[in-house]
Amino acid sequence: MAVATVTPLPLEPWKPLRKQPLPAGRPREWYVSHNRRLKAMRLAIALLDSGVYIASKADDRTIRNTAQHLGVHPPSDATCRMVRSLIRSGR
Repeated sequence: MAVATVTPLPLEPWKPLRKQPLPAGRPREWYVSHNRRLKAMRLAIALLDSGVYIASKADDRTIRNTAQHLGVHPPSDATCRMVRSLIRSGR
C-alpha cells in the first residue's frame, strides 16, 4: 500500500530565481527572438492579470501602456503581435 506524504509549504516570501547568462555562440537573431519572447510573456501575463482575456481587446496602445506601467521599453509591432498570440493560445 502506498502512503502519500504532504510537505508543508515554506513560510518564506517568494524569491525570484538567480538569472543565468545566455549561452554564448548563438547568432544575434537568436538572442533578439529570445528576448522578444520573454518580453511578450511578461506583457501577456501583466495584461491577463489586469483583466484583458481576449486578444482583440489587447490593441497596440493597450500593450504599450502596459509596458510603460511595467517600466520596460515600448514593444515593437512584432512583439505586440506575439503578445496577442500568447493571449489567444491561452484558451
